[in-house]
Amino acid sequence: MGNGGKCVRVGYFDCFSGISGDMTLGALVDAGVDHRAIEGAVASLGLPGSLSFETVRKGGFRATHAKVETPREHAHRHWHHIEAIIDKGRLTDSQKDLARKIFLKLGEAEARVHGTELAKIHFHEVGALDSIMDIVGSAVGLDLLGVDRFEASPVPPGRGWIRAAHGRMALPAPATAEILKGVPLAESPAECELTTPTGAAILATIVERFGPLPAITIESIGLGAGTRDLPEQANVLRLFVGTVNLPPSGDRIWVLETNLDDLPGEVVGYTTIKLMEAGALDAFVTPIQMKKNRPAVMISVLCDEPKIPAMEEILFRETATLGIRRYPVSRHKLKRQATEVETPFGPIRGKLGWIENRPPTFSPEYDDCARAASAHDVALREVFDAANAAYRARAQGEAAEAQPQPSSGVHAAQPAHPYDPNPDEGGHGNHGSGDHDDTHEHPH
Repeated sequence: MGNGGKCVRVGYFDCFSGISGDMTLGALVDAGVDHRAIEGAVASLGLPGSLSFETVRKGGFRATHAKVETPREHAHRHWHHIEAIIDKGRLTDSQKDLARKIFLKLGEAEARVHGTELAKIHFHEVGALDSIMDIVGSAVGLDLLGVDRFEASPVPPGRGWIRAAHGRMALPAPATAEILKGVPLAESPAECELTTPTGAAILATIVERFGPLPAITIESIGLGAGTRDLPEQANVLRLFVGTVNLPPSGDRIWVLETNLDDLPGEVVGYTTIKLMEAGALDAFVTPIQMKKNRPAVMISVLCDEPKIPAMEEILFRETATLGIRRYPVSRHKLKRQATEVETPFGPIRGKLGWIENRPPTFSPEYDDCARAASAHDVALREVFDAANAAYRARAQGEAAEAQPQPSSGVHAAQPAHPYDPNPDEGGHGNHGSGDHDDTHEHPH
């Protein structure tokens, strides 16, 4: 990848009216997936019933409806029954794996809700024939859509009541609520179930980012119809398919901030520790002055979008703050790779960071250096210096080995770059073992 970034193909689910299995199927076919491939895959399961697609109108808009017709049954299937059905179908390995992951998401949620084990769970509604066809068909369609990543809007679960196998339930249904942990929810204008457990499981399994529609160059738009006709809105799931230009080695994270002027320092420090333990990329404190010149501190948290609810829960619980600011920021990161060097104090791990066509920098890991300094009763800076010296010596040796030997009468070639990074590594995650993943590294 060059300095101009890269272009990725994205599927974005606009869930303004929620999501279900049949809505997902309809949106995939409407966006361009061959309906015959999905129908054939579902038929290969050998289940009684059929799947077909038809064009309908919802709220005045044309959409595709996935029509699943099955006989009535009273079977309650277990996890091993579901696995056997999936294995029987003529699906690719990746399609079978995705179908299993979606069902596993459902099964684990049901197990947590009922306080039991996955193997003992009866798949009630989601183990019915129509749900099996929805999930397997969706797994096939999602695979055939051929995108690099999936994103989605915040999800409205619906409001009101439903009648399930265990009786009358308030929305969102317990399993749906469990699956949607960490997923941003949207207001539900309609008095009905908008997001089903199947729809929630599909999103929770495949979506990498929840948020507004990205800066996408649209190739196709698919509208999948829900079963109900809603007076408030068109009951459709919209699927945008297109390309997004990503910045070089960049991504987007969120900043959460709150100002505090009434907390002991011990509580502030404890709060930052709990934030890091819960998965914050970084958490730090800045001295500030609030109104009437009161001395105060601002706690700042860097995190990925799915972590926002957990981070805010800690801030509200530990600090009793009345409000938290949040905003997205983009990062430009060095490409990174974990490495290890041998020093007189033992092996020290670290990270290499580089920009294309430039020599890498080496950053020793603090924890390794601190342990070595304590074990050998030397100053911490001596261990850092030894680690950096060991890396420089190794890089020089690799450069010398890579230099071609000159032949008689032929000029020697220029030395090879001391480090030739794999251009596919880095850019979307920290492969090292550092304490945090901030916007930049801090070499010692």
